[in-house]
Amino acid sequence: MSGIAIRARGLTKDYRTGFWRRRVRVLHDLNLEVQAGEVFGFLGPNGAGKTTTLKLLTGLIHPTGGSATVLGEPAGSVGVKARIGFLPESPSFYDYLTGEEYLDYCGALAGLPRTVRRDGAGALLERVGLSGQGDLQLRKYSKGMLQRIGLAQALINEPEVIFLDEPMSGLDPIGRKEVRDLILHLRKQGRTVFFSTHIIPDVEVVCDRVGIILAGRLAAVGRVEELLGSPLEQIEVTASNLPPETAAALAARGVAPPVRSGDRILVAVKGEEDLGHVLRAILQAGGRVHSVVPHRRTLEEVFLARVREGSR
Repeated sequence: MSGIAIRARGLTKDYRTGFWRRRVRVLHDLNLEVQAGEVFGFLGPNGAGKTTTLKLLTGLIHPTGGSATVLGEPAGSVGVKARIGFLPESPSFYDYLTGEEYLDYCGALAGLPRTVRRDGAGALLERVGLSGQGDLQLRKYSKGMLQRIGLAQALINEPEVIFLDEPMSGLDPIGRKEVRDLILHLRKQGRTVFFSTHIIPDVEVVCDRVGIILAGRLAAVGRVEELLGSPLEQIEVTASNLPPETAAALAARGVAPPVRSGDRILVAVKGEEDLGHVLRAILQAGGRVHSVVPHRRTLEEVFLARVREGSR
C-alpha cells in the first residue's frame, strides 16, 4: 500500500447553536495529508476540533466547505466505509450482548460470512487483551474492557485505514502498552492509523508524524523529531570524589548551580563542548563519573508552548 491514504483540502465545519441558531465555525480550512502505512497522531486540547475532524473523515457528518478523500475516494462513500475501521471517543454498546455476540453482530453489519465471524472473534479478543472474556455480557465489562472491545470492532473487517478517537481512554498502564503495541503491529502490516489522544507520551512512542490543532486550526504538522527542534536541551553529569576547587570549576560551566547529595555532585551543561570540558576536569582531578544523561525537549513541552501561543 503506497501513496496518500487521507487527504483534506480546505475542510471546514460550522455548527448552529443557541436559540438564534448562531453559526459557529469549529474547523477552519484544514489542509492535511496522511501517507499510507503511517501512524498519524492528532493532538489538541478539548474543543479544538479533533473529534469533528474524525467525524468528517469517516463521513459521520458533512463539511460546510472543502473536501476530504480516504483511500482515493470521497470520505464517507460506501466503498470507503467498507475499508475503514472507527473507534469513537465515547462508544455505545448493546450491553445485554456478550463480547463474542457483539463482535458477531458487528461482523454481520460489515457483511462478513458467518464462518469468518465465528473464527475471527476469538482471535480479535486475544489481540485486544480480552482472551477468555468473550462469554461475558458487556454490562459486566469495566471501562477499560469496553474500550478494548471497541478496538476489536474497529478491526473486525481488517480495515486498511483505522480511525481512533482517544483509544487510550480508560486504560491502565498495561492496557495502554498493549494498545501501543497493537498500533505498532498494524503499522507493520502496512495499515494506516489516524488517532487523536491527550496522552502525549504515547504519541512520541508510536507516531510517524503528528498534527497539532488549536481552536479549529492546524497549528503544526510534521515528524516528531522535526517538531521537537533542537536535539538536546541540556546534559546532566553526576560525579563523585571531587576536590572543592574542581567542583567550583565545574559550576562555572554549568547552566545552573551544581546539586550536591553526599559525596556526589550533579552538574547540568548546555552542549557537547561544555560536556567535554566537564568530563576532562573530572577525570584529571581523579574523580569518578557515575552518569551522563542527555535531556531532550519533549513533545508535551512543544504542545503546551503551542497552546500558550494560541491563547495570546
